[in-house]
Amino acid sequence: MDVVTLIPQFGNLLFTLIAFVVALSVIVFVHEFGHYIVGRWSGIHAEVFSVGFGPALWSTEDKRGTRWQVAALPFGGYVRFAGDANAASAPDQEAMAQAVLNEEEYRKTMHGAPLWARAATVAAGPVFNFIMSIAVFAAIFMSEGRTADPLAVGRLLSLPDAGYDLRVGDEVLAVEGILVPSEDDDATPYDFNALIDALPVQPILSFTVRRDGEEVQVPGPYLRPAYVGQVVPRSAAMDAGMREGDVITAIDGVPAFAFEQLREAVEGSDGATLDLTLWRDGTVETVQLTPRRTDEPLPEGGFQTQWRIGVVSSLAFEPAREAVGFGTSLRAAVSQTFAIVQNSLSGLYHMITGAISTCNMAGPIGIAETSGAMASQGADNFIWFIAVLSTAVGLLNLFPIPALDGGHLVFYAYEAVTGRPPSEKWLRALMTGGVAIVLSLMLFALSNDIFC
Repeated sequence: MDVVTLIPQFGNLLFTLIAFVVALSVIVFVHEFGHYIVGRWSGIHAEVFSVGFGPALWSTEDKRGTRWQVAALPFGGYVRFAGDANAASAPDQEAMAQAVLNEEEYRKTMHGAPLWARAATVAAGPVFNFIMSIAVFAAIFMSEGRTADPLAVGRLLSLPDAGYDLRVGDEVLAVEGILVPSEDDDATPYDFNALIDALPVQPILSFTVRRDGEEVQVPGPYLRPAYVGQVVPRSAAMDAGMREGDVITAIDGVPAFAFEQLREAVEGSDGATLDLTLWRDGTVETVQLTPRRTDEPLPEGGFQTQWRIGVVSSLAFEPAREAVGFGTSLRAAVSQTFAIVQNSLSGLYHMITGAISTCNMAGPIGIAETSGAMASQGADNFIWFIAVLSTAVGLLNLFPIPALDGGHLVFYAYEAVTGRPPSEKWLRALMTGGVAIVLSLMLFALSNDIFC
């Protein structure tokens, strides 16, 4: 093999690795900072705050005596509190024996602090992950705004020229005589899918628009053309080299112009390879790809399995946007975070019951590939992915598995009910079992990355 051919592959691998490390480092820092800051507020002294594991590449000590460091292995991190023997907060018996002689010093240790302080410190990690996700989503919603009402053309997509006459600024009133839904019109249900379903499937439609104060009829493209609005990471489309902005003009040699035609062809393929003709910035290309079985969450709960190639549709133009307030953005961000949690738990339940494939669980390789793919699609997509992953990390850490934050919270709940912590013997056994469970899940997810 020519060494020159390996350069692009090495470049892609390096880009993917950097994106993965950046995403993971941000999420880990936020998670561990939650532990650190709430512990500090609660009177628990942090000895080490580490981003990464292993030997320290850089470190500094602050005025409170906490050593901040960046370690050699950037795949995690930890806060070691006074009295901890390791990053899992197992008690250091020798240090605790010395600290117990001094009541003030003992209070500053993780294991000598009141129950409420320990529980708040442990819970803060996942909580900060959720707060980060909500903050990022809210910022994105505020910066992007929402689709203006009434609907107006904000930007025209690059489509093959077919004599269209839509213009930026046109206020779209109706398509083929069917009124465009409006949030302010109680008589017209606000449902764009219903509008699209009611349209005749033809390449050119008649748009009624308000232009310069006058209503005019102009020709325009099918409202949901066969335009690639986004390529899903780790999908058949991404593997085939499809890009955002591609326009599918033919499927297996049959002309196509509507996204519904692509959907029907993919869902009816039964996994057979498809030949897609693409229009890309004025040039025509052909790609071959094979649809894959995909489990998709349903709005009403549960999942459906369909053949998919991994592309997301778009309207024939980007709608104009209007600003939204902080309160509206915050509510939407909370709803988005809750939806991620709900879909994650539903997916886990359906995998356990065998309703959907366990291949839906991605491991470190899958997450790294997704990180690189999202970063390659732009900073906004990458930041959105980090927020989604932050929610997933927060949720995972709340699972009641010893060695995870949720396991520690279970121990504290036991202590609150019984008035005493679990015995050292049981604690060691449970922590060992918890580590075994976590490692088993990691190996299982890694095997999914390799074999699924």
